[in-house]
Amino acid sequence: MSSIPADSFGPAARRRTRQVRVGNVLVGGDAPVVVQSMTNTDTADVAATVRQVAELWRAGSELVRVTVNTPEAAAAVPRIVERLNMMGVEVPVIGDFHYNGHQLLANEPACAQALAKYRINPGNVGFGRKRDTQFAQLVEFAIRYDKPVRIGANWGSLDQSLATRLMDENAQRADPWDAGRVLREALILSALESAQRAVELGLPPDRIILSAKVSGVQELIAVYRDLAARSDFALHLGLTEAGIGSKGIVASSAALAVLLQEGIGDTIRISLTPEPGGARTQEVVVAQELLQTLGLRAFTPMVTACPGCGRTTSEFFQELARVVQEHVRAKMPEWRISHPGAENLTLAVMGCVVNGPGDSRHANIGISLPGTGEAPSAPVFVDGEKTVTLRGDNIAAEFVALVDDYVERRYAVQPGG
Repeated sequence: MSSIPADSFGPAARRRTRQVRVGNVLVGGDAPVVVQSMTNTDTADVAATVRQVAELWRAGSELVRVTVNTPEAAAAVPRIVERLNMMGVEVPVIGDFHYNGHQLLANEPACAQALAKYRINPGNVGFGRKRDTQFAQLVEFAIRYDKPVRIGANWGSLDQSLATRLMDENAQRADPWDAGRVLREALILSALESAQRAVELGLPPDRIILSAKVSGVQELIAVYRDLAARSDFALHLGLTEAGIGSKGIVASSAALAVLLQEGIGDTIRISLTPEPGGARTQEVVVAQELLQTLGLRAFTPMVTACPGCGRTTSEFFQELARVVQEHVRAKMPEWRISHPGAENLTLAVMGCVVNGPGDSRHANIGISLPGTGEAPSAPVFVDGEKTVTLRGDNIAAEFVALVDDYVERRYAVQPGG
């Protein structure tokens, strides 16, 4: 049997895009794919918004967007940014504008200055004759305050005049497109034509990020492939209204993984509907895990664990896998500073003798727990070599201690280093 060439694995080379600076974060060019998220608090509630932005940042969100929809929200933005800075939360805050952004920025120049980026939706920036004027006003604020802009078209708020124009043009074709293709073209042109207009108004191309979001997986893939082929702007990926729970995670991962594998995408957001009472930070964790499983970035040690079968009637290996994953994720904010590189650590928690020893040897640290009827012992493998066998009631604590010891020995910053 012939071997698979090594270069057949891994994502394609990243599409070359213009690099955009958003606060202290670089997007596009050679920069890593950036994780972003959005608050769901009332932005006028300064304390709640500061708290959630900080939570999202601590979870790993590198950009955080907030809704700016009322005079009260616009007035709150400078106070939010000031409090975050006082807390040492150095995350760029993005303003999300619809309908009245031109008025809010005109009335609250401190908001215009405090935000790291503006998000403009060309489908609802204005209507009729007001559209071009109000779009131009927003772009002029970005130029005045030296801010980048995301021009974010959305399937749910498509520019109806553009859609009508394209429908009329399509009717004149000898071989008309189907309605879905016409609407995809309208979405793409909404983003591209708006970006071109912004450049004509004086906004540099390296201050522009584009997005064109839909809620269907295949439609999103088709739209972004086309958008990437027709421009060199940095692109923000996201499946809009992805859904709740596993549906939202699966749909977003299915769409974004295809595009990222093809080298398309410079920032991503997983737009999950939170479970009732659930943490907003889940969307950040999913985005990180998607990028890490694709081999594009590393954020935290990942645990390989078997799914269990009739040979693993004990739930202990499941509990241990959860404990280990939660432990290393909780430690990463500290390790990121004191033990750089620890995010690349690989761990394995296996449930029986069939694949346990083999998979454990492939990880930096792995443990093979006893399955049904096996001897009550758990060999531990470190960098492929068996080092110790754990037994008794303290296996979880002892294994976590071995992980911590490994991180200390391999990744600790040396004095003077």
